[in-house]
Amino acid sequence: MSTMSNVSPSGPPMATSPLTRAVLEIDEYTAGLGWDQPARLFALVDTAQLRAQEPGLAAQLGLAEGEAAATLTPVEQEEIPPGTALDEFLATIAWPDAVAGCALTVERLMLPPSAEASVPEGMNEAELAKWVAKHPDRQEVRMTVAVLRNGVRESALRLREKDSPTEVLTGAMLVPGLAEALAATFEA
Repeated sequence: MSTMSNVSPSGPPMATSPLTRAVLEIDEYTAGLGWDQPARLFALVDTAQLRAQEPGLAAQLGLAEGEAAATLTPVEQEEIPPGTALDEFLATIAWPDAVAGCALTVERLMLPPSAEASVPEGMNEAELAKWVAKHPDRQEVRMTVAVLRNGVRESALRLREKDSPTEVLTGAMLVPGLAEALAATFEA
């Protein structure tokens, strides 16, 4: 289990929403690890509640009482088993009540909208992935998607070719399918 420190002053601009701040913090943390990383899952916990209920863990995570901290603390979970399909893995998750939300960071290849019209019809998922990987206009993207129990969502997208904190795109509906899959982890 690990947590990220608050985004540095040289990092992305401070966001107003606690969930947006958490997403940008996770994006900054994973950016520091470099590209070609496995998917990473995070629990989002209420920082004040964590300090009150688990002071030892809060201290271990660097959340000392009295210090300014974000409202939500991302806590990285154990590694996703290699070779496991992401949708299958997410279907196995059930969060304890203390978890306010969750986030996932994953890297993918994508095509710009201008190239989507040239996608051949009738390909299965594996064939499509190979086709996209060979397309000259493909772009590598890191997506960080988060949801709260109450349904609030946020995402951050970072293109490998524009790998800078000032080039991170945020928005609630950037990756709706992944947001839906994460939201389903709270349905029990």
